[in-house]
Amino acid sequence: MLLFIGSHDSDCPEINFRRIELANTESAKKRIRQTEKRTERNRHYRAAARTYVKKVRRLIAENKLDEAEVVARDAYKTLDQSARKHVIHPGNAARRKGRLMAALAAARAAEPSVKSAKK
Repeated sequence: MLLFIGSHDSDCPEINFRRIELANTESAKKRIRQTEKRTERNRHYRAAARTYVKKVRRLIAENKLDEAEVVARDAYKTLDQSARKHVIHPGNAARRKGRLMAALAAARAAEPSVKSAKK
């Protein structure tokens, strides 16, 4: 476990943190190092999945459903990739994909049909 002690200088807008390791054994210190590396490596996948999901939801809200479907494919791919690499739980990825698909389907159903509008 890490403890960050910070102080905020009025001259500097950044917060200065000092890292203190609470681990005593070598194995615990190694686990901390491993976790930091793993967290940094996984951050890319988690952020990419979150970004695609946000894009799809924004496009649905703007009623750009064709674009939303294209971006949704990328979202599904990224979520599957994250689940495969155990960055997120497979059930979490499935739930997010299902909710995106349901949102797209609901938006499609709410969209006035072009054929019925011409009649």
